[in-house]
Amino acid sequence: MSEITRENVVHLAQLARIDMSEAELDQLSGELAVILDSVAAVSQVAGDDVEPTSHPMPLTNVFRDDVPRGLLTQEQALAMAPDAENGQFKVPAILDGE
Repeated sequence: MSEITRENVVHLAQLARIDMSEAELDQLSGELAVILDSVAAVSQVAGDDVEPTSHPMPLTNVFRDDVPRGLLTQEQALAMAPDAENGQFKVPAILDGE
């Protein structure tokens, strides 16, 4: 059985500046106790031969290499622009005088 008491939860809520109702304090005290008991149960089962891990399945990187392809030339990019000037997109000013 865990040693999380209702008073511990009240203290933590005060430290975190979380306003909790009496019902929430009671509920959270019970839930935290169950969580801590579950962690303790898993810790008892896992021996020294079990390597700590954050995920039960091995994760692999799903990203592909960033290979540029299908690039537009500057002229092609500006060809469909509503307005261009000196090889750049020209947009309406949104700030006066700046």
